[in-house]
Amino acid sequence: MVDQLDETKIPRDRTSVELFAGGGGLAMGVHRAGFRPLLFNEFNKRACETLMASAGRTLGDSGLALTRDTAPLPPGPGEPAPLYPGDVRELDLRKFEGEVDVLAGGPPCQPFSAGGVARGDEDKRNMFPAVFNAVREMRPKAVICENVRGLLRPSFADYFQYIKNELRLPFMERDSKPTWESHNAALMDALGDPDPRLHALDVDGGLPAGDRSPDRYRVIAFPVNAADYGVPQVRNRVVIVAFRADLGVEIVRDFARYVRNHRFSQPALLRSMRDGSYWERHPDVRPHVRDRVIARLPREIEDDGRRPWLTLRDAVKGFRPTDGLEPSLPALPAVDLTRLDEKHDFGGEGLAGHIGWPGARIYKGHTPNELDRPAKTVKAGVHGVPGGESVMELDDRVEDFAAPDGWRRLHRYMTVRETARVMTFPDEWIGCGPRGEQMRQLGNAVPVVLGEFFARAVSDALGAAGQ
Repeated sequence: MVDQLDETKIPRDRTSVELFAGGGGLAMGVHRAGFRPLLFNEFNKRACETLMASAGRTLGDSGLALTRDTAPLPPGPGEPAPLYPGDVRELDLRKFEGEVDVLAGGPPCQPFSAGGVARGDEDKRNMFPAVFNAVREMRPKAVICENVRGLLRPSFADYFQYIKNELRLPFMERDSKPTWESHNAALMDALGDPDPRLHALDVDGGLPAGDRSPDRYRVIAFPVNAADYGVPQVRNRVVIVAFRADLGVEIVRDFARYVRNHRFSQPALLRSMRDGSYWERHPDVRPHVRDRVIARLPREIEDDGRRPWLTLRDAVKGFRPTDGLEPSLPALPAVDLTRLDEKHDFGGEGLAGHIGWPGARIYKGHTPNELDRPAKTVKAGVHGVPGGESVMELDDRVEDFAAPDGWRRLHRYMTVRETARVMTFPDEWIGCGPRGEQMRQLGNAVPVVLGEFFARAVSDALGAAGQ
């Protein structure tokens, strides 16, 4: 695989189905990678409104068509993709068999999130079984699932292995009576010895080498930090990818090595701050801000040959992962701190959601985002989530003799639009519902750039296998 894929060579007839679509982050990434959407599913009413409002701008000209049909038909080229606004378990997807290149989705993460009760398999919100049923009915060529890093917690290790084993053998269904442990034991017996080359890459398990059954999938899982893939946010997640075994996709040569060789890094960001190239992108940064950042740089910075992580300042100013020194989006308008109580829309016409919000606080354990670092993980909270993830520290400061350096830096809540930029959503995305609901949709989403990276990698691996 190559470092930068040639978009003109990406097959435009590839197709996708999106489950648990939410606000559309993964769906937008998959579409930008050249996949034509055949179906969307989302349970949350406000998220469905967001998908409908944004589809024509972010998912192609065909848009979406709301449907209550539990057995929808795949749309033809140029036809709107159906959006089923209900429980995924009600869908009959057998009419899509043989039509789908990639099934994508992020099953609800609350069962495995450190921020939730972390009950895993016992939690009724665990939707991985619905993914396995969709695989059985549609037989997609590939599957992309994103979830929280909590799946890698030691307490979930055995169940996470079970998830991957079920995806490897989706047609070996679990009976309603046995426990998942007994079903996992049966799956392990059926799998036999996995491909040893996967262990050499520290990739977790697989099918026996040479297994080409159309009822089996080759599965790999990657812990990722979205910042390493060009997202201006530290966001640690797990991405699970599966390819149908009969397609002959070489997941070691054509996929695993490429995905692990990410192009962005923290050392590269620190080097750019020291050599000045970062500040050339932001010539309006005040000297006291630049001097403070440079003073905190470590003496020794690794030269890893990668590109710099993007920062919150990059996102606000419109820089994207493919940029040089010129932003590809307009800089977001400044937010007047004296007008926060008005909840004024600073974006104006054509830039939705850039609304100031009052009441931001900083205290121990609730520290703000810094402009010259990637943002903290966007969480599915309202605006006062634990940890200060929705608060940003500004360049502005006032004298304060109680502060260690005699200055107090001002801060405020991030706007919805700034948060969407951090999630690499396009400015055409329109979040529906009150502010808290829009922030929840963003916090639950997959960053568009991360979804696009994995979807392009899947497309390229399928192409290399002649698919």
